[in-house]
Amino acid sequence: NHQQNEIVCSAKSQNESFTRGTIAAFFAQINPTVEQINDLKTAVSEAVTNCIVHGYKGKDGMIDISADLYENSIYVEITDYGSGIADVQKAMEPFFTTVSTGERSGIGFTVMQAFCDDVQVSSVVGSSTTVKLTKAV
Repeated sequence: NHQQNEIVCSAKSQNESFTRGTIAAFFAQINPTVEQINDLKTAVSEAVTNCIVHGYKGKDGMIDISADLYENSIYVEITDYGSGIADVQKAMEPFFTTVSTGERSGIGFTVMQAFCDDVQVSSVVGSSTTVKLTKAV
């Protein structure tokens, strides 16, 4: 028993709430708790915000989001085609950020890991970054 859906949206901050809500509604089909839905919404928000702020650095771009629903879990893949991450392991360290204005705390990946069962990140510098989130009910 498996369903898959895909969203493609522009890398604009107003799409962060749209994608978060859409993924949450899709996840709701397998009867997660309100806390599990909120956890996933938080992780998706962080991932989409990373695409906008770090991947595209405020420039225009597209974000691809696919969601696979299984009997007891959701698997979400969020991809941008921006600058990429040179050192994924370093980027996933708490408080590491590439934004020097002080506006970014560097805990996006840490938040995703706290709210999901599994977080995987793959990236090609100058090409793309994909964040894979898994959340079980």
